Amino acid sequence: MAVFARDALNPGVRKREVFGWAMYDFANSGYTTVVLTAVFAAYFVGGIAGKAEWATFAWTAALSVSYAIVMLTMPSIGAYADLRAAKKRLLAVFTIGCVISTAALALAGPGSVALAVVLIIISNTFYSYGESLTAAFLPELARPGSLGKVSGWGWGFGYFGGMLALGLCLGYVIWAQGQGIKAESFVPVTMLITAVLYGSAALVTFWLLRERAQPNPGALGQGGLKASLQQLRRTYAQARNFKDFMWLLLCAVFYQGGVAVAVTLAAIYAETEIGFEQQETMVLIFVLNVAAAGGAFAWGYLQDRIGHKIALAITLVGWIATCVIAAMTTTKGGFWWAAAIAGLCMGSSQSAGRAMAGMFAPQKQLAEFYGLWTVAIRLASIIGPLSYGAITWATAGNQRLAIMSTTALFVAGLIVLVQVNVQRGRQAAVQADAAG
Repeated sequence: MAVFARDALNPGVRKREVFGWAMYDFANSGYTTVVLTAVFAAYFVGGIAGKAEWATFAWTAALSVSYAIVMLTMPSIGAYADLRAAKKRLLAVFTIGCVISTAALALAGPGSVALAVVLIIISNTFYSYGESLTAAFLPELARPGSLGKVSGWGWGFGYFGGMLALGLCLGYVIWAQGQGIKAESFVPVTMLITAVLYGSAALVTFWLLRERAQPNPGALGQGGLKASLQQLRRTYAQARNFKDFMWLLLCAVFYQGGVAVAVTLAAIYAETEIGFEQQETMVLIFVLNVAAAGGAFAWGYLQDRIGHKIALAITLVGWIATCVIAAMTTTKGGFWWAAAIAGLCMGSSQSAGRAMAGMFAPQKQLAEFYGLWTVAIRLASIIGPLSYGAITWATAGNQRLAIMSTTALFVAGLIVLVQVNVQRGRQAAVQADAAG
C-alpha cells in the first residue's frame, strides 16, 4: 500500500479506497486480455468461423455494434449517475452483466457464429459501461496535480490482473494440449476462468470504494436513446466553454482507434501473418502486459512532471514505430520488438488520456464527462478495428497493409493533440464548478 502516496490523494480519501478503485482495473483487465486479445478473438476467427475470409471483419463488426450501443447510451447513463449519485450502484449492475455474459461465451463452439457475436456484443457493452463509470471516480480520489500517477496506478495494477487471468488460462491450456484436448474444449474453460476472476476481484472494489457524490433530489433521471441524443446535443452546445476537452475527445478518437486495433487484433495478426501458435500468442500477450504494467506505473509519475500533453505525444510516436515494425517484419523475433514497444505505449497512452480527461471535467459532471470520453473511445474502437477488418477483407486478407494504415490514426492524433491547451482546459473546468 506504500505505493499509494497520501499527498497524491484528495482530503478524506484513504489509501485502501484507492486500492479498491485500482482493483476494478485489476478485475476487468482479464476480459480485454483473454477475451478480446489473446484467446477468444483468434478462436473466433480460426475455430468458430473456420478461417473464413469474412471472419476478421465479422469479429470487428461485432465489437463495433457494442461500441455503437455504448456511444448512444453512455452520456445519459453518465448524467443519470451524476444526478442520482449512482455510479457505484450502476457499476455493480454492469459488472454482473459482463461476468455472466463472459461465462456464457463458453457455450460458443465451431459454427456457432451468431451465438458468439451476440455474446460478444453483450459482454463488451457491459464491460465498456463499467470502464467508463470506474474512470469517473478518479477525480474524486486524486488531487489535480496527481491525476497522472493515480491513473497510472490503476492502469498498471490492472495489467497485473490481465497477467493473472492470462497466466491461469495459459497454464490450463498447456495442460489441456498435453492431454490432447482440442481448442473447442479448452477455450470455453478459459472463458469461465476469466469470468470468475473478474467477479471475485471486483468484490474488493465494491467493499472499499465509496460513492462521494450527492444526489440531486429535484432531478428526474432520463434514459433511452432520445435522452442520450438530447444529452449529447446539450453538451456539444456548450463545447465553446470546454474546447480543450473537445479537442482531447477528437484526439482520442484517432489514437484510441489505433490502440483498439492492437487490443482486438494482435493475436489474429500474430497467428495469421507471423505464424505464432496459440500457446506462443498467449506468452506474447502475457509479456506485453508486463511491459504495459511497467509503462503505466512509470509513465504515471513522468506525466505529472513533464506534462500530460508531452507524455501522450511521446507514446503516440512509439505507437507509430510499433505499426511500422509490425507491418514490415516477417519473423517472430521482429514481431516481439513491435509487441514490446506496444506494451510500453499501451498503458502509458491510455493512462495519460484518462488523466487529461479528469483535469478537464467539472467535479459536478464527472460521470457525464467520462461518459463523453467513453463515446470518443468507443467511436475510436469502431473506426480502428472496423477499418482494419474492411481493408483486410477488401484486399483478400492483406493484414500487413491494414496494420500499416493504422499509423495514419496515430499521426492524426498527434496533429490534433497540438491544439490542446492543458492550462486553459483545466481553467474551464474550475470556472464551471465555481459557477455552480
